[in-house]
Amino acid sequence: MESNSFGHFVDLKKTFGSADQVRPHTVFDISGNKYRLIAVVEYALQTVSIECVLTHAEYGKGRWRK
Repeated sequence: MESNSFGHFVDLKKTFGSADQVRPHTVFDISGNKYRLIAVVEYALQTVSIECVLTHAEYGKGRWRK
């Protein structure tokens, strides 16, 4: 992330193809799709805040959205 400058989600998706937008979050599949990294990407500020890292099963329960 530090070596890139993403203007919007489309730019980020070109680098991180497995990323999905679940507003206001960006969800990354990590570790061979075993985990989900939930983050808030502020494109104007060029910052990323990690909200949580969940297993695929935990993510599927949807509790992280609350």
